[in-house]
Amino acid sequence: MSLSWLKTRLSKYRNLVICTLLGCLLCLLPSCLSTAEDSPKAASELSQASEPPQASTPPQVSEWPQSREKFLWPFSKTSPWNMPIGSQAEFKPANIKPSPRLRVDPEHFFQLKANDPKRPVYAPGSWKKRCSGKKKSMGISLPVPDNLIIPDATKKQTPNNASAFLLPNGKTLVQLEPLARCEVGGPIYGHRYPDVNIYGKGIGGAHFGSGLSSIGGSIRRGELIGDQPIRHALKINLWAKKYLYYSKDNPGYRWPADRADKYASKQKYGGKNPELVMGSLLAIPPDITEESLNLQTRPAKKIFYALQNYGAYVVDDTVWDAHAIPLEDGILGEFRKTYGYPFQQSKKKGGPFYKDMMKLFSSLHIVVNNGPENIGGGGQPRLPLAPPIAD
Repeated sequence: MSLSWLKTRLSKYRNLVICTLLGCLLCLLPSCLSTAEDSPKAASELSQASEPPQASTPPQVSEWPQSREKFLWPFSKTSPWNMPIGSQAEFKPANIKPSPRLRVDPEHFFQLKANDPKRPVYAPGSWKKRCSGKKKSMGISLPVPDNLIIPDATKKQTPNNASAFLLPNGKTLVQLEPLARCEVGGPIYGHRYPDVNIYGKGIGGAHFGSGLSSIGGSIRRGELIGDQPIRHALKINLWAKKYLYYSKDNPGYRWPADRADKYASKQKYGGKNPELVMGSLLAIPPDITEESLNLQTRPAKKIFYALQNYGAYVVDDTVWDAHAIPLEDGILGEFRKTYGYPFQQSKKKGGPFYKDMMKLFSSLHIVVNNGPENIGGGGQPRLPLAPPIAD
């Protein structure tokens, strides 16, 4: 064995040791560390928390639905409930402050079957005692299952209970508020809005604080927990005494609303911004991002993109210091089952979702140039229009 051969072998072993040590050192860097985040579930959650706001830009046409179901996604593609915000939208801050309460406004939707027994519809006896009174007819009987019960109001609960019934003909929507049915097989109670066609614009309805639709703009079951984005405008309720404007020349509403509350006055509508009234379209401007708001929760991110891409119409008064979102009855249960926390929260006990939602309300701006010939502000829509109705 020669000395030169031994030196050569030692050199090779030295290089191998150095390379191994360098590899170990490199693996100490964060990009090489193996943690719980390497699991599929954790990696998915991590990507959701750090993904760019892709919904801020139009998705590929190939990813857009080619059709839709009328009951789940109603009205024409140019309905205010389906039109995206446009590139020419003019934004003015709404100056909505965080509220100590996040609430919902439950709504009830039914596809009626012709073979169910028809039951008469009467006007409610009063706001707090709905299943009572002189039984003033609303001029219609609806085929409903005998076991359908919508409880009356209580001392602590007086929900609006806006509702929509799709008749067996598949096109006529009957809208009632406040909906109640207290007896098995008994009559139905609720003030009736003139019937609308589910294939039409669908502007009006039984949110009688504004005259806007019961079903258009409603968050539907599955939309807050599913993988697909919300592809329509939303509705919100604000405390009129704090935010909504009223004057003799501006009586508390604008298109597409056709009214304000019957009690609307300078005392009951105490807002200072003439642009913020019933029917105002509120949206989050494109320069605000999910990252700039530091949103932490998945459902709030879904609502963020809906508010940025479509906006939300003011439809009712919460009557106290609370922000509320109208949504389909049944969502609260699936929401809590999926996420492990409630949708309705308060400042004292609110977690990350409550904080996220208050950020969204505080980020809302009024689309001041929204109108019947300029829905969403006009210009290029942020997203494609709704696809054709398939049924």
